[in-house]
Amino acid sequence: MPRDRVGGHDERWGLVAVAGICSFLAMFDMSVMTVAVPGIAAGFAVPVSVAQWAVLAYQLPVVALLLPAGRWLDRAPLRPVVLGALAGFGLCGAAAAAAPVAAVLLGARLLQGACGAVLFVLMPLLAVRAVRPERRGRAMSVPATLGPLGAVTGPALGGVLLDHWGWRTVLLVKLPLCLVAWWLARRGLAPGGRPTAPGRAECRDAALAGAAVGALLLGLTLLPEGWGGPVLCAFALVPGVLWVRGTGGRQVRGTLRSTRTGGAHAAVLALAAAFAAVHFLLAVQLQRTEGVSASATGLALLAFPAAMAVAGPVGGRLADRLGARPVAVVGAALVAVGFGLLATAGAWPPFQVGWRLAVAGLGMGLYGGPVQLLVLDAAGPARMATAGSTVQLARSAGFTLGPAAATALAGLGDPRTGPVLATAAALLATLLLARRPAPDGATAIRHAPVPPP
Repeated sequence: MPRDRVGGHDERWGLVAVAGICSFLAMFDMSVMTVAVPGIAAGFAVPVSVAQWAVLAYQLPVVALLLPAGRWLDRAPLRPVVLGALAGFGLCGAAAAAAPVAAVLLGARLLQGACGAVLFVLMPLLAVRAVRPERRGRAMSVPATLGPLGAVTGPALGGVLLDHWGWRTVLLVKLPLCLVAWWLARRGLAPGGRPTAPGRAECRDAALAGAAVGALLLGLTLLPEGWGGPVLCAFALVPGVLWVRGTGGRQVRGTLRSTRTGGAHAAVLALAAAFAAVHFLLAVQLQRTEGVSASATGLALLAFPAAMAVAGPVGGRLADRLGARPVAVVGAALVAVGFGLLATAGAWPPFQVGWRLAVAGLGMGLYGGPVQLLVLDAAGPARMATAGSTVQLARSAGFTLGPAAATALAGLGDPRTGPVLATAAALLATLLLARRPAPDGATAIRHAPVPPP
């Protein structure tokens, strides 16, 4: 593993690779299981409404634990947490793959989601703390690029595995990456003490957030079956409001106010929702309406992540030279251009869709790393994990809301409604990122050292 002495500690690019793998694993697992739901339902002879909890049981703790995990990791030693989260993620995946009954599968997925929440929060911490300050942009571009790539490639790879080897292989395919990341982290992280247990306030926040998210997800799955669904969705407001008014909600609001990054968080949510909605709509539109084959559709959609993978490292290097904000603004504007070209296209053959998605993908690659760096710099070392968790929550919410909005838009008849609204969301994100907050007591720490890993 290459190391250079910087600021009193070694520069470890292997830990940046660990951050990228963590980001890829967490997002990949959030999307890959969607294609396995029919196979799980058939394999266990359960309704699809039960089998889809193989997906929801992972998403529930990811969303519920992100913010409490961020507050806890602000004071926890990295090495035992990283090694424990990676080991837990892999072992829970293996247990889910070997599950003899559906209940064991869902329990394992629930625990895997808890480990996934920790991986989400660890990703920016590892990337920022592993390198010298002037290289943080390019380090952050690695996980910022690999995370969305995991979300995009999950269904495609999952479909291939499902067709040839069954749904259990979908859960096992991540194990080699877990082992590689665990070995790199064990090599690169300095020995640390034992992490303290989460405090009472963090446990209460996790319980309230989990109750709100769990009631909402269960209510949505029961909506077609009667009055139970709407009742559960309404009940979700109770723990949600209690959380907002409690310690966790106050701390998050305080962090956003003091760092003045509310606009950046809103931009992250808007662009994630736009990306997820367009990807979902195009996959359906090209095959059902345009008569394009599944393989040609897949190749057209791959233009977005391919362009994003090319532009991600470039965005990181430019952020190191020019600053995070201008690069993030240009990237978001380029996403708006790509979606705008898609909305105004006269026809949608695969090539015409592909090059327009490539333009948007270039913009997303330029934007991803710098926007996270912008938030982390404003938060400072003491609140870096909390800031990382709020960004990941905004992104996860966008990836969840995007397909839901796309499903609603699909009934409007005009296939370009989705790209038009996605263009508007990207333009809004551009304006939010371009608006520089007024200076206050919180100062940027662009070149301030952070504790070595």
